[in-house]
Amino acid sequence: MEPESTARDCAFDFAEALEFDPTLRQLLDGETINRIRLPYGEGEAWLVTRYEDVRTVTTDRRFSRKAVIGRNFPRMTPEPIVQDEAINVMDPPGSSRLRSLVSKGFAPRHMEHMERRVQHVVDELLDRMTEHGSPADLMEHLAGPLPLTTICEVLDIPEADRSQLRAHARTMMDTGLDNRDNAVKSKAELRSYFATLTAQRRKDPGDDLISTLATARDGDEILNDRELTVMAMVLLITGQDTTTYEIGNIVYTLLSRPEELAMLRSRPELFPQAIEELLRFIPFRKGVGIPRVALEDVELGGVTIRQGDIVHVSYLTANRDDRKFDRPDELDLERTAPPHMTFGWGGHHCLGAPLASAEIRMAVGSLLERFPGLKLAKPADEVRWNTTSIWRFPLALPVAW
Repeated sequence: MEPESTARDCAFDFAEALEFDPTLRQLLDGETINRIRLPYGEGEAWLVTRYEDVRTVTTDRRFSRKAVIGRNFPRMTPEPIVQDEAINVMDPPGSSRLRSLVSKGFAPRHMEHMERRVQHVVDELLDRMTEHGSPADLMEHLAGPLPLTTICEVLDIPEADRSQLRAHARTMMDTGLDNRDNAVKSKAELRSYFATLTAQRRKDPGDDLISTLATARDGDEILNDRELTVMAMVLLITGQDTTTYEIGNIVYTLLSRPEELAMLRSRPELFPQAIEELLRFIPFRKGVGIPRVALEDVELGGVTIRQGDIVHVSYLTANRDDRKFDRPDELDLERTAPPHMTFGWGGHHCLGAPLASAEIRMAVGSLLERFPGLKLAKPADEVRWNTTSIWRFPLALPVAW
């Protein structure tokens, strides 16, 4: 039976530190699947909140990402962030072909090179933070520059271009209505930049990730020029800001929870699983991302999703589903399973997750090792937080040692 309740208006604008959005909590605790309206786009959408239902939608080919192309779908930002040719709006077998090619850029031999570079950058940044002295803003000295420096070096983007590219990426993430024209312009300029850069790498490849992707083959398959341009653009956007924010969020969470921090320091063997638990626990963004379209009528969670309906999933609520996680609202650094959905799931699981995980692990691990007395330099309730983006993160994180 379909629920009688009408669609709920969901601004998803909650931004109080890293508290869980009460609207998402109500939706997770209420109907199995809800009808919602979002700030931008036309019409209504289904919102799938439970872990197993999210897993179904993200792996079942009856739900299509490609079918959102050309539709003014319900969303969080005035201008859709996604590019029509991007891998994150493809379906199998097209997306499988592209993922196979792109995964070659994250093969073990390439990851070993990238991880050595990440550790080198982390060490340099922490050296500079030491020279700066206590207190220091962790967002300025580590969380901000590390992912941008790493992804730009991995893509071999000239240093003079980096700040402007970062500005374009941030403009595209802004949720304000008055930002629409700027977002359109930033998207176009980013695309133009990467069209030129990827053409150069195709002609004269080096040992960077763009060159690896330009020359990657799967049998006779290669990335065409348009696919390579958009993939480089997606890697820049997703490969910097989200990791910056998660480093800030994780360090804030640990420093504002002395018992957990003390346990982690006394039991370093817990560190890998502790990072996974922090990624599960922290609400890293607002609302929802790119939806799917039902290609036929589907029965799910006691409702009938009709052919053509827009379907959003919430990885945030999936990570807090008490049907899957024991005590989901508690941070338990000894938790070992099940896997979180912070990097997505199924055919659209984040391709850059290995690099993001390495950056987070090395940044937080090296920070705690280098500064055994690390603490917040001001009370936790005085930390200032972003309120205008889809991402949740501290604007500044003063730390002392």
